[in-house]
Amino acid sequence: MPIYNPPVKDARFILDSVIGLDKYSNLPGFESASPDIVSAVLEEGGKFAAEVCFPLNQVGDQEGCTRHADGSVTAPTGFKDAYKQFTEAGWATLHSPTEYGGQGLPSVVATAFGEFMCSANHSFEMYHGLTMGATNALLAKGSEEQKTKYLPNMVSGVWTGTMNLTEPHCGTDLGLIKTKAIPNADGSYAITGTKIFISAGDHDLSENIIHLVLAKTPDAPEGSKGISLFVVPKIMVNDDGSLGDRNAVSCGSLEHKMGIHGNATCVMNYDGATGWMVGEENKGLAAMFIMMNDARLGVGLQGLGQAEVAYQNAVQYAHDRRQGRALTGPADPNEKADTLFVHPDVRRMLMEGKALTEGLRALMLWGGLLVDLSHNAASEEDRQTADDLLSLLTPVIKGYGTDKGFEVAVNCQQVYGGHGYIAEWGMEQYVRDARIAQIYEGTNGIQAMDLVGRKLAQNGGRALQLFFKVVGEEVAAAKAEPRLADFAAALEKANGQLQAATMWLMQNGMTNPNNAGAGAHHYMHIMGIVAVGLMWLRMASAAVSHIDAGAEDKAWLEAKLVTARFYAERIMPDAGALRRKMEGGAESMMELPPEMFANR
Repeated sequence: MPIYNPPVKDARFILDSVIGLDKYSNLPGFESASPDIVSAVLEEGGKFAAEVCFPLNQVGDQEGCTRHADGSVTAPTGFKDAYKQFTEAGWATLHSPTEYGGQGLPSVVATAFGEFMCSANHSFEMYHGLTMGATNALLAKGSEEQKTKYLPNMVSGVWTGTMNLTEPHCGTDLGLIKTKAIPNADGSYAITGTKIFISAGDHDLSENIIHLVLAKTPDAPEGSKGISLFVVPKIMVNDDGSLGDRNAVSCGSLEHKMGIHGNATCVMNYDGATGWMVGEENKGLAAMFIMMNDARLGVGLQGLGQAEVAYQNAVQYAHDRRQGRALTGPADPNEKADTLFVHPDVRRMLMEGKALTEGLRALMLWGGLLVDLSHNAASEEDRQTADDLLSLLTPVIKGYGTDKGFEVAVNCQQVYGGHGYIAEWGMEQYVRDARIAQIYEGTNGIQAMDLVGRKLAQNGGRALQLFFKVVGEEVAAAKAEPRLADFAAALEKANGQLQAATMWLMQNGMTNPNNAGAGAHHYMHIMGIVAVGLMWLRMASAAVSHIDAGAEDKAWLEAKLVTARFYAERIMPDAGALRRKMEGGAESMMELPPEMFANR
């Protein structure tokens, strides 16, 4: 049977020693994030994830959700009770504003808890994760009336939320949407259309579901400039906050999916449903991007979550399974065979899993901190700096994080050999569940194009230059410490590859945009390698400081240094190969006419 143990120790190490939460105690939200509070959140949150949610992970996968004749949907066995425990314990409220019933803790603390939930039960976590995205969109763009009406119950988790973008004929190109919003005399709108791939579109976990829906008003301009955003409750909300009649929105069918079976992915039918505009007319896409950017950070966390649980199980299996002998001679002469740990190729897969999960965890938590600082840093300059870095890294966190999360899950399945292909061991579910993270909330190809096509040149390249400056300064400082010098040199070289790749894009992407498109995926991975490398430099530096201070857990800290060295020797060199692939350009990629792809 699969196992899961929340990596509380590693999360605490990053929060305390790498990020240094205590440095921000003077900022809003952080004053409540005392070491005792953070420790309690992680310890108790980890227990909830492991003891309540994780046992339902295979149940959700095997049962899936059920749609009934009336269009209602029920979640898998145990999900409703677990969700009730989730809301009653206050886990839904961690970093929501206190004025709407939230605890007001920093996003970075909620990010750490979110990872545990993603590992324990990806499908279950999505019900709340999507609600937080809808909540943040209403916080940013909703009227005071809408905030008062919907947010307290969404923050508490009594109601959940969704985002409705995709339609049968359009995914990324939202300018093609056909859903209509016809004005009513009372200021509301009649919403009519069909949305697909709507995660948590209908279920029985909450009393109400608040849908945020993209639609077009009658005289809207063509394309994406004519999209508006509407709030459409599943059950109408009366002026006194009580629930009224059922709205004209229903689940037409459930999608049959490769993974995340425990989450209801719905075809949603809006048949003149009553909705209200959120924000300005024809400005809905900007409002929805608030949700999408939140979701992209959350999806990166899902990639890490699946990698972590797959890695933990592969490590346990490698300890237990005996096959063959070490190449250098029997490691356990008294046994008939050695454990899988003696085999270098198994070690390769496990070390990559360790280096990537721990590195990505630090990157995700740094991203959570940047969210906090972009809103609450002491000066406008610091807020702008955090926002620039967050904007630049969001497609990397989503794209690189989920690509590597899936890769780790596949490698950890491989550690099991044939048993990894058998459902009872659980590994094939992690591979299937991890796969969606590379696709939804903007495919990773879209993330790469967002990075190359928008983020690099934004504000005259200010964010990219800032990132280079951060890496350069931290590398220079680390070179003075002999135990970090080799790693710093390797990161400096990888950062040089990123800078060279940037120059190549500037010189060749403008003259032929296909060159930028052909190299975008590789560029995103180079930046991912450097960003995770920066995290490893910070973790290695913290480990050295703790060792010098006489920390008790010296072996654990020394393992950090060995893993950092592995990352430098075995992963960072990929940056150079990826740059050379980019420099191959788009010519051979784009030359064949479409009919030649099928001419076999």
